[in-house]
Amino acid sequence: MAGLCAAARARELGADPVVFEKGDRPGGSMLLSSCVVWRYRSLEDFRAECPGGDPLLQELIVERLDEALAWLESLGAPVVWGETGNPRTIGKRFDPKGLTDVLVGAAGEIRLGEPLSETGEALLLATGGFQGDSELVKRHITGEPVLLRANPWSAGDGLRIGLARGAALSAGLDEFYGRAMPAPPARVPEEKFVELAQLYGSYALVLNEDGEEFAPDPISWAETDLVQAIARQPGGRAWYVVDDPTLDVRIRGRSVSEMIEAARDSGGAVLTAPELGFDLPDSYRYAVHVAAGITHTVGGLRVDDRARVLGADGAPIDGLFAAGVDVGGIAVGGYASGLAAALVLGLTAAEALSSL
Repeated sequence: MAGLCAAARARELGADPVVFEKGDRPGGSMLLSSCVVWRYRSLEDFRAECPGGDPLLQELIVERLDEALAWLESLGAPVVWGETGNPRTIGKRFDPKGLTDVLVGAAGEIRLGEPLSETGEALLLATGGFQGDSELVKRHITGEPVLLRANPWSAGDGLRIGLARGAALSAGLDEFYGRAMPAPPARVPEEKFVELAQLYGSYALVLNEDGEEFAPDPISWAETDLVQAIARQPGGRAWYVVDDPTLDVRIRGRSVSEMIEAARDSGGAVLTAPELGFDLPDSYRYAVHVAAGITHTVGGLRVDDRARVLGADGAPIDGLFAAGVDVGGIAVGGYASGLAAALVLGLTAAEALSSL
């Protein structure tokens, strides 16, 4: 999203950008998402929810997102919902395919299947984080096996290019945003990343493979802390054990029962509580085997509020910009919209580049 938005805005401003897309299609992980683009209602709320994040970047997102959403709509991006359905947040949900198509049409030249080649010109890094590189995930996040809940091409290229140019790294390199997904041998194709997310961890008894409770207390509203905790358990796996009343709880338009059935239909392990073999109260009904799935990383390159990549000395590196989740340190300690950061920083980078 960041690269496409930046290219579209740069063209509006009279530039002639080229998008190098490593994958065989545009849209990155935006195309696979629920496409809700949102912000917290105030900077104070953002700071409270993500206390380790960069306050300048958080302020930029709060101040610019509303106009950025209006810009997307002005391009013709199709809105599905005019609000987020969450009282903590303000934003809109777009149709991911429709949004991708609109941005592709506005972005200009896109070279598919072509990794970046250094051209000597101003460069915007928007490669989507490093969750697609198992070695980087092992080095910074967890040595346990985790699922990739994202496009396969976001493999740390932006991080490596930035470091080669002397970039500084942000806080939060050991954090990620993700979801609990049905554990293997479940089939989790990319078109079902949203449908198969198991979003009821805060309503479940959460046990590791040895039957031990390990969940944060309390679990955050977004459950990202729980998913990160699962990623560090043996095998990156856990069991969600639920009782009968929980089956009727509705979360984001779906009941827990429907989410469990989706896990079963995917080939995931769904057992009765007695079949699990742990000593549990009789009130529990089902146990669902889940795995941590990484959608995007939280740590990355440090940038300023003009999206300029910063060096170890804190000064901008000449001609180097970053946007999207190649930028690190925005949501450290919590959860924030990766699409909102991509949109705002993409526009910000385009405007900064156009002033060179």
